[in-house]
Amino acid sequence: MPDHPVPQTESVWDYPRPPAIRSDSRRVRVMCADTEVADTRRALRVLETSHPPVFYLPPEDVRTDLLVTARGSTWCEWKGRAVYWDLVVGPDIRRRAAWSYPRPAGGY
Repeated sequence: MPDHPVPQTESVWDYPRPPAIRSDSRRVRVMCADTEVADTRRALRVLETSHPPVFYLPPEDVRTDLLVTARGSTWCEWKGRAVYWDLVVGPDIRRRAAWSYPRPAGGY
């Protein structure tokens, strides 16, 4: 990793703590096994120190019929409890390919 970031590039080390949430109108499209899983221009981009940016998509723009509840959960000190989903497209199963925060902590 370079000691000094290249000008006009993002660095995960410049992202804030707690994480920042930004609306992002760019098209976010998710494909798996030639099947469109999600398509939105209403994503939220979450920026957190030392983490790559993550896009959160509104459930209305996701093929939730392709998601099956996965076992286990994790805890984020900022966002709360995350639950995981397996993505099932025909015989193709992607374990814990997605996650959500059913009851996010305040501000998230």
